[in-house]
Amino acid sequence: MKKRTLAGAVAGLAAVALVLTGCSASGGSTTGADGKIDGSGKTLNVLTGVDTLYPTEQKQWQQDQAAAFKKSTGATLKYDTYASANEELTRIQTSVVSGQGPDVYSIGTTFTPTAYSTGAFVKLGDKQWGQVGGRDRFVPASLGISGPSKSDEIGVPFASRPFVMAYNEDLLKAAGITKPATSWDEFAQQAKTLTKNGVYGVSTGYADGFDVWKFVWAMSNQAGNPLVDGKKADIDSPEMKAAYKAYFGWVTTDGVVDPAAVGWNNAQALAAFAAGKAAYFPMTTATSKNTLDKSPVAGKYAYALMPTVPPGETSRPSDGKDAASILSGDNLVVANYSKNQDLAFAYIKQVTGQQEQEDFYTTFGQLPTNAAAATALEKDDSSLQPIVEAAKKSVATPFSGAWGDVQLAITDITVQSIPSLKSGSISSSEIDKRLATAQKAASSALSRAK
Repeated sequence: MKKRTLAGAVAGLAAVALVLTGCSASGGSTTGADGKIDGSGKTLNVLTGVDTLYPTEQKQWQQDQAAAFKKSTGATLKYDTYASANEELTRIQTSVVSGQGPDVYSIGTTFTPTAYSTGAFVKLGDKQWGQVGGRDRFVPASLGISGPSKSDEIGVPFASRPFVMAYNEDLLKAAGITKPATSWDEFAQQAKTLTKNGVYGVSTGYADGFDVWKFVWAMSNQAGNPLVDGKKADIDSPEMKAAYKAYFGWVTTDGVVDPAAVGWNNAQALAAFAAGKAAYFPMTTATSKNTLDKSPVAGKYAYALMPTVPPGETSRPSDGKDAASILSGDNLVVANYSKNQDLAFAYIKQVTGQQEQEDFYTTFGQLPTNAAAATALEKDDSSLQPIVEAAKKSVATPFSGAWGDVQLAITDITVQSIPSLKSGSISSSEIDKRLATAQKAASSALSRAK
């Protein structure tokens, strides 16, 4: 999403949304005495992101959901998709301005604060939570970014994608390493031991457009700096500098990453690990399981929590967070202007049911937000226990409409550092300069978001 558009667009949308809030309605269907909804003749429109990994499966899943929804409510279910965050914002902008469009949006968790800032989505009260089966139906941690507070929420958790690291059990055993690292310094040291004979200690993609910022975000939070505290940004900080030095150091000073990884994305890093060319693959999710189970490392890998002790420390500081992962996944939100709100919440109840959530995991590798489904999955597949634990230890990104710009600013530090990483070294002064630039951009975004 372009830096110059996000915060300004949110501010404009919020103003328009205040005017349109009066158009909010829950009509469009009839609810009988037994609680069953009659949506005969109605159409519910749902907007969701394109699944580029499983496009055929996504179409089939949508067809199955539409058939089940027709059977239970009599209403027609129609899906539309977006392919990028920029397109997602544009769709919201168009709908809010016109007062018409999708009834239900499936949005990423880190985009939820931006959506909330528009004021264009239904706030969840007792009635709405009751319509989807109750708030306690969901894994508590997955609710962490549904809104700015428990009493002020718009997002119903739909899918969970906590991040962990995969490791090659055979390679660690051969190196005499009995358990995966729990601190980032230990991680780097183990990676040095594991780097030999054409195999690297770590596989990661420095050119990935989505994951690079998550490393430094986690390390900084573990050190006690959440990057954004209220209306104040703290990016130009010792904690962030230490995080970038550690992250960049894997490929420069430590030499534990294939130099080619400076130009890799996450898929290429996964491919290298799957081929047995690296011992650790940090910042992955359960969606990697399908690939790994069909690769040369099938039966030889396992998942573990990523380190939760920040660089330069042997234990987490008292003000540090046990940030094993960002709170990652998708939320479902209902538009204020929708005239089919009862049907919208019926749809959300359907797709967040235990069986539906278990089936969704089987097809797409995304963890359930339904508490019963998550518990059952953890019992049925012990290999996923670290991923379930990471979900419980996930920490939400700051709930601010400016977060999109902040995220872009810290991502840009890595983007701007690629030439230096390719040369094999990066100076402290370079990092300092880029941290200062990111600090200015983040502060400006937070100021506009006021």
